[in-house]
Amino acid sequence: MKSEITISELAKLMNVSVHQIRYFEEKGILQPAYVDRNQYRMYGMDQVYRLAHILLLRKLGVPVQSIKECITSYSADQLGQLLHRSLLEIDTELLRLQELRQFMNKILQKQPNVSPQSEHYRVKRRDTAYLTRWMEMESGSKLNARGLVERAGLVPDLFESDIHCIEDGSGTLTLYLETQAPGDYSLPEGEYLAVLRLIHEEDELEQAIEQFYDYAAAQSFALIGPLILIERSYLSLFTPDKLHYELQALIEPDEHSGKGARP
Repeated sequence: MKSEITISELAKLMNVSVHQIRYFEEKGILQPAYVDRNQYRMYGMDQVYRLAHILLLRKLGVPVQSIKECITSYSADQLGQLLHRSLLEIDTELLRLQELRQFMNKILQKQPNVSPQSEHYRVKRRDTAYLTRWMEMESGSKLNARGLVERAGLVPDLFESDIHCIEDGSGTLTLYLETQAPGDYSLPEGEYLAVLRLIHEEDELEQAIEQFYDYAAAQSFALIGPLILIERSYLSLFTPDKLHYELQALIEPDEHSGKGARP
């Protein structure tokens, strides 16, 4: 019995297609041990190991045209460096996938709130939050595509972020993004009056703000600090014709009466 195997047996052994093996032969990086009298390509242990090395190098991202040089010319140090580079790329990809997983969980956690039925007022406790400044606009002006282009390089994956819009009474609207460390602005720990709103037109947002302060006054909430508008554009995936906003304002501690007023 022959100790060599056919191309189909080699393909099955190595979990690749016959087409892949023939492609490697065309590129000159794998040849059969011999071709028998029936014109069958026959492969021995040397070819099995050679194919194993080719497949490993492909996993490391080495192009087919460079594999022959790797196998025949690379030193042990060069191959070690190749493995280190591949490991760094894998670590980078793992980090990307971890961040993607966190973002998907974030969407799924917030997605149940994306409905008209969820637009109710509530008091929520939040810890101190740190914000970093992204851009400033005149109060009443609208964000446009040109403004995004001019500031785009400063924030990667902008529309995966919660954009905090804060007007401090100076006529300037500042847009912030949340950060883990102290930044340009901080929202203090405390209880916040909050409501979700799905907005189609700009004037609907102005109306929602008026209703927010009217509700605070009717319920005798004393609000301190600026009104915070949080835009979560990624949730528009579920409501394509509307933007998702959360309105928040800090409630004055130990206050049980008094009217809410604009800061």
